[in-house]
Amino acid sequence: MANQEHHDLLRQDKVAWNVWRREHSEIQPNLRDADLSEMDLRNVNLDGVDLKNANLSKADLRGANLRDAHLNGAFLSGVNLRDAHLSGAFLNDAVLSNANLSRADLRDTHLIWTDLNSADLNEALLGGADLRDADLSGVDLRDAVLSEADLSGAHLSNANLSGALLDGAALSGADLSGANLTGCSIYAISAWNVHLEGTIQSNLVITPPDETTITVDNLEVAQFIYLLLNNQKIRHVIDTITSKVVLILGRFTPKRKAILDILRDELRERNYLPVVFDFEQPSSRNLTETMSTLAHMSRFIIADLTSAKSIPQELERIVPRLRIPVQPLLQLSAQKPYAMSKDFEDYHWFLPLYRYKDQTVLLQSLRENVIKPDERKAQELEKR
Repeated sequence: MANQEHHDLLRQDKVAWNVWRREHSEIQPNLRDADLSEMDLRNVNLDGVDLKNANLSKADLRGANLRDAHLNGAFLSGVNLRDAHLSGAFLNDAVLSNANLSRADLRDTHLIWTDLNSADLNEALLGGADLRDADLSGVDLRDAVLSEADLSGAHLSNANLSGALLDGAALSGADLSGANLTGCSIYAISAWNVHLEGTIQSNLVITPPDETTITVDNLEVAQFIYLLLNNQKIRHVIDTITSKVVLILGRFTPKRKAILDILRDELRERNYLPVVFDFEQPSSRNLTETMSTLAHMSRFIIADLTSAKSIPQELERIVPRLRIPVQPLLQLSAQKPYAMSKDFEDYHWFLPLYRYKDQTVLLQSLRENVIKPDERKAQELEKR
């Protein structure tokens, strides 16, 4: 319960209250559970005051000092906090729906589980604020400063964040569906598993203020590009994938493992990175999608059709979509698999079928008859 003397003094004369606060700075006023609804509290000094579960609905707190105040569970629906100072305040589980927090200083505030539904936070300062799991649905956050804020799991559906500064903010698991992120600065943002259905993501700035501006139109892509631009190891990985990976497709039973070893060893000798896709089970959608992903990352593809009956079907999905050299192989002693589609002849990156007698012949001819033609075709496609 509130201290009655503190409560009465504030209600009677806010000027006298401010004087009393200056003269008795060692006292922490207790206004817990107080009813301060619709009061004129403009420019009042509430620094460090205990306002837990207080009713401040529709109160006018413009310019008020609420630094380090304890507002956990407080009811602030419709409150006017324009230009107020709340840095370091505790507002966990508070209700601030429809509140006016335009240009309010909320830096380093604690707002976990806070209800800010439809609040006005236009140009508010929220740097370093803890907004985990807060309800910010429909909130006006235009040009707000949210750098280093923790918005993990926050509900930001239909919020207007256009022009907001989100540098270094944590948004993992946040719901941004229907939100407007136009022109947001998102340098060094963390945004894994965010919900982006219907989100406007144009002109997202991924560079710091002191560098040449680079913008993208997708939050998740932005993270990748940022890592690519700022991490030498990531760039090396990307370069390795696009220039070194060779996808090997086939059915490599124990009896045919020697063929796989020949392919891998020779590719490694030539400084390629072999990735093997062994068809140990019937084709499925998951297998097809995985193979397609690997194919997209490859320099070229070697497809050994011996004993791998489903590969021609998979190639029918890959070849028309990807301009990547594909070299089919077939051991002469093997029963011929499904007839190759005549449509493959229309794609010059699908190379002629190479037939080999046995593993000895394959080893002797692999470099000249398989690897070199694939590399030539890859270089030709690059030039085009």
